[in-house]
Amino acid sequence: MYLGRVIGTVVCERKCEGLEGKRLLVVQPLDHRQQPTGPAEVAVDTVSAPPKALVYLVGSREAALACEPWFVPVDSAIVGLVDQVDA
Repeated sequence: MYLGRVIGTVVCERKCEGLEGKRLLVVQPLDHRQQPTGPAEVAVDTVSAPPKALVYLVGSREAALACEPWFVPVDSAIVGLVDQVDA
């Protein structure tokens, strides 16, 4: 799991089977100090995250398992909203 901040949305004309109706958001990965840790990425939103929200994400196989149905072709999924970070 890792932290991220929602910085935008993605609009698609077509999506793979299993992703219909799912929101795709642009997320900037962050470290525990909320500093950027690499390029922004697209993540499927499973929690209805609002703009600029601090979220936590899962990647790889766990991202595919976070979606219904399982094993949709995603590399990153938002699985929670973060209230605060104590580091």
